[in-house]
Amino acid sequence: MAEAAARKRARGGGGAARRAERTAVSVETARHIERNIPNFEVLNEEALQIIEANAETVLEEIGVNFVNNPAALERWREAGADVQGERVRLPKGLAKSLIAHAPSKFTQHARNPERNVEIGGRNLVLAPVYGPPFVRDADGGRRYATIEDFRKFVKLGYMSKWLHHSGGTVCEPTDIPVNKRHLDMLLAHMTLSDKPFMGSVTEPSRAQDSVDMCKILFGEEFASNNACMTSLININSPLTFDDVMMGAMEVYAENMQASIISPFIVGGAMAPVSVAGTLTQVLAEVMAGIAYSQLVRKGAPVIFGAFVTSIDMNSGAPTFGTPEAAHITYGAGQLARRLGLPFRSAGSFNGSKLPDAQAGYETANTLNVGLLSGVNFMLHACGWLEGGLVSSFEKFVTDADQLGALHKLAAGVPMDVEAQAMEAIREVGPGGHYLGCAHTQKHFKSAFWRSEVLDYKPYEQWADEGGRDTATLAAARVETLLERYQQPAMDPGVAGALNEYVARKKASMPDAFS
Repeated sequence: MAEAAARKRARGGGGAARRAERTAVSVETARHIERNIPNFEVLNEEALQIIEANAETVLEEIGVNFVNNPAALERWREAGADVQGERVRLPKGLAKSLIAHAPSKFTQHARNPERNVEIGGRNLVLAPVYGPPFVRDADGGRRYATIEDFRKFVKLGYMSKWLHHSGGTVCEPTDIPVNKRHLDMLLAHMTLSDKPFMGSVTEPSRAQDSVDMCKILFGEEFASNNACMTSLININSPLTFDDVMMGAMEVYAENMQASIISPFIVGGAMAPVSVAGTLTQVLAEVMAGIAYSQLVRKGAPVIFGAFVTSIDMNSGAPTFGTPEAAHITYGAGQLARRLGLPFRSAGSFNGSKLPDAQAGYETANTLNVGLLSGVNFMLHACGWLEGGLVSSFEKFVTDADQLGALHKLAAGVPMDVEAQAMEAIREVGPGGHYLGCAHTQKHFKSAFWRSEVLDYKPYEQWADEGGRDTATLAAARVETLLERYQQPAMDPGVAGALNEYVARKKASMPDAFS
């Protein structure tokens, strides 16, 4: 708690802030998952060595492109890479030697220190959907997202017990100019929630705005020396690093903020159709990206990312929840652990247009794969619909509810004396039942995980209450959570400084919608 006190001193305080903290309603958030179950490993040692050797060959013989980024090319040249035009070829061992400087685990700080998350090791941090331009709800159907939709998602994320992270672009607010919307999104995460959040990556200057706002929120000294943001840096697969994403990553690395270095793979389009071939390309791309982050600043926190799906060869549409994607996710987790890096993958992926059975099946497949593959940071853990084009309010709360099952699964099987339940077995004996025994009475409230959305009622009661399906129950849950929402307390001085920064930055530039 000394750290929390130091941060409060850095940010200011006063009577108003203390009174706000005393009167605020506390929302329960589960601690990030700590796995007590083994990871599932689909590749044997020989397969892993083949993929690693092939990835090194790709980096040395084929190389990667760093486009429109002379500074990056110069960094690589000084590090000993072969740079011809915009093509960078890395001698074997160079990438690994640079990656060794990256931390295997790091803390991302929240403005409420009780919500800090540890990313890496045996931990799993769950964050919501990221990026869709459309939203869907029971009342308005499918439509372009607005800033008000964005704020509602942030509130729902804050109210969700099993969601550890507020995320980033939970939807793309199209009613705000492109060059200014990142300011409103960051302000929403910083003020409407006190969970960790993500920074902007759509332009290097917007990444710098994210850093500047973090320094207001956390205090300049603290934010300069601690990871207060995670950002998503996508690689333009195959084997291309563009100046926009790399420029944003450079800003974050220079300021010791975390980046997820993540290929964006649709198998058969941006990578080979085979699992081994895709894993080779994923590993080569991640190694090059993370090695470059360490050229920018040694010790900058990074996450080995792998967004992987396959393609429907009839329509060209991405498919989700498939066995091939599962194999790649499991294998990528093994490769990340061998490099000693935190791992990002999986989520509530599905291609369905509605929060229906297809969405449920595909989401369940990808969530469980994420848990078993050793994912440390799961982006898109709730709310994803229609191949990532839509953020669904109803699916957001249904998925967020199901994340509780991941917590329970990850806890493993207790084997202490109480869990062995021998006294209960002796008490009940042959032919009895356990409903009234002492052991059941002691543990019945916490023995079984229970959904707060799904229906468990007998048919007659369910029918009398209107025969509501899951989507209807989820819509009611959305309404209930938003009605219960109360904004977490914030130092008025900090809130004022953030609002002033946003207003000043917006006033400094004309609106741009492209």
